[in-house]
Amino acid sequence: LNWALRQRGWSTAESGARRIGRTRPVACSSARRGAVAVSMVMGTYSGHVVPGLAGAAVAAAALYAVGCRRARVSAAGPLEAACDGDADAADLDLRLFRKAECAVLGRTSRLTVVVERCTNDHNYSAILRSVEALGVQNVWLVAPPEQATVAGDALLRSTGQRVGKAVSAEVSARALHHLFARNATEWLTLREFDSTAACVAALRATGHAIWATDLGQGAVSLTREGLPAGPDGAVVPEKVALVVGTESVGVTAEMLAAADLRVYLPLRGFADSLNLSVATALCVHQLFTLDPSLAGAMDAADRATLRQAWYEKLARQRVMTRRDKKTRKFLAGAVAEAEDIERAAAAGRPPHHNQLKKLGDLPARRAALAAFDADVDAKAAAAAAPLVRAPPAPLGDMRRADEHRVTRAGRKTKEKAKDFWKDLPHTTCYSGAARAGRKQVEK
Repeated sequence: LNWALRQRGWSTAESGARRIGRTRPVACSSARRGAVAVSMVMGTYSGHVVPGLAGAAVAAAALYAVGCRRARVSAAGPLEAACDGDADAADLDLRLFRKAECAVLGRTSRLTVVVERCTNDHNYSAILRSVEALGVQNVWLVAPPEQATVAGDALLRSTGQRVGKAVSAEVSARALHHLFARNATEWLTLREFDSTAACVAALRATGHAIWATDLGQGAVSLTREGLPAGPDGAVVPEKVALVVGTESVGVTAEMLAAADLRVYLPLRGFADSLNLSVATALCVHQLFTLDPSLAGAMDAADRATLRQAWYEKLARQRVMTRRDKKTRKFLAGAVAEAEDIERAAAAGRPPHHNQLKKLGDLPARRAALAAFDADVDAKAAAAAAPLVRAPPAPLGDMRRADEHRVTRAGRKTKEKAKDFWKDLPHTTCYSGAARAGRKQVEK
């Protein structure tokens, strides 16, 4: 056992009589990534005293998974503080800010996900949601060619095939796919490119290794055995960009030619490919499994900027009263409606008489909305400032409290489905969290 522990870089030290469950590390420093020092114990097992090294065997078995994980994480740094945090609870003080701190500490900027020429809005949304949940901060989007997505009033797939039953709303949504992607999540840093060449140049300038997903037989398996190891034995580079392509044909030939490596996720069934969003999520998860130090790998200055932005965003929703939210909704809606009329007029469709007043009111509405947002932003910044200076202890787990694990369906949907859902958990409506959060910020 002593030899096995040292092979993994674990250092050992004899101690007196310590019962199992009361052991503690004597040090947590090692030049070797994944190493952790554990105190040797004298414990009891089945009523018998287990001295010295034999006692350590029982302790090491119990601590192995947690110890290895904690050691790898401490190599990344910030996540170490989150290992032993509280679980989420409905009455926990500053619970949302503590959850945000856990997310901040878990974010990585070593891994960038590149979505090249995706043309499906649902896949966009699913990809962004999945990579955000896994801890990726940076997502780069390469726009599809205009003619590949919208042709007059027709909607085309990535293959050029026309979507026969597309309605006008779908055509508008596809044409504004960048806007859709920006609104799909609030917690990512998105960067957009008009061409693959521009994206590749930016990846080279920022020092990314480019890994393009590909089902061709020239690709290597995204596993420890399939990937080439670097000089330090690591299979994941210091900075890596994982590129996924269109739903039907994958990444472009231009991206494949620029890639440092072509990778694929090995499958075991007759289906030789996966849905784009599913494949992206699995590949990202696999990279974190191959190199756990990806989690939390972010520059301190970038992390501080992210913390301030997130804390102010959380505070913003809680410094606004219900009346404030209604006021902003009215102003934003009035501005959006008038801007639609303005665009229609610029396209040659003159407004009718009852739209002229809305156009005339547009400058005043814009000014009122800007002033309202500036006031709320100032209040949110003031409320978040003490927490940004002295962040609260992070939660140790991003899962919601059981009281908050409720269906996202609306009241009418729940009413219609009550007979089908009567034996299912999490189908009640919990409304106290927002009020409690607002009171904490006010306090």
